[in-house]
Amino acid sequence: MKIGIDLGGTKTEIAAFDATGAEVLRQREPTPVDDYAATLALLARLIKHAETLLGTAATIGIGTPGALSRSTGLMRNSNSTCLNQQPLKIDLERTLGREVRLANDANCFALSEAVAGAAAGAASVFGVIIGTGVGGGIVINCKVIDGPNAVTGEWGHNALPWPEDEERPGDTCYCGKKGCIETFLSGPGLARDYARHAGTPLSAAEIAARCLYDVQAEHALQRYENRLARALASIINVLDPEVIVLGGGLSNIERLYKNVPALWGKWVFSDTVYTRLVRNAHGDSSGVRGAAWLWNQQ
Repeated sequence: MKIGIDLGGTKTEIAAFDATGAEVLRQREPTPVDDYAATLALLARLIKHAETLLGTAATIGIGTPGALSRSTGLMRNSNSTCLNQQPLKIDLERTLGREVRLANDANCFALSEAVAGAAAGAASVFGVIIGTGVGGGIVINCKVIDGPNAVTGEWGHNALPWPEDEERPGDTCYCGKKGCIETFLSGPGLARDYARHAGTPLSAAEIAARCLYDVQAEHALQRYENRLARALASIINVLDPEVIVLGGGLSNIERLYKNVPALWGKWVFSDTVYTRLVRNAHGDSSGVRGAAWLWNQQ
């Protein structure tokens, strides 16, 4: 049995899979807010409860926001800031009495979609998370690329490319820098952009739903598509992936899959762009599937 966990900013999901890859258990609970001890306790409780129901121990893979530092073993770069500088892997292994495997949640998402999802069969895949934050993962021949600094795919903390005058210097990101892609392309970033121009607050989901009759919502989505096209064009120029898979809450905006590829050729350093932009196959359950499959990576 393999257990995968997707530790998100708002929800934590656990699922178990048998030797054939079939799902045999799934549970979801709210993630404690800004409370590391409570988050650790939730993970341990979910795992123990799942193994009780399964009647056996299982391998444990966890997708987390941020990543483990190679030098300290502590969490870093997480937009769930209570995890930062915490020994999550060590603490959880001590609690459970055995090894667990951790990876960035975007890596888990990309792995799931590359192995048996929307990008199955592609040799090179860039998995994108656009939700509460912005993350990315790279999978080559069904293997996650970690990189020596454990920051592979962290496109959200590069500056928005080819910025327009009104986009400079940009909002301050939780990482401490201004103008990060995440501040523009996350759900909160889209909401801020709408409020800045319309003068009233709306969530990203509300903006997407209102675009047919709210001109300010339509303009906000047009700006968003232009920014997403620029940001993904910079990825294509460096990685040149066969497929880019979108995940996270904003991946549900159907118009992105037509409008963004129609725009990105302006910035891609090629006369043609064969990269495909596709919607994920497994929804917000893709991360938990990829986490379970971390044990297939060695």
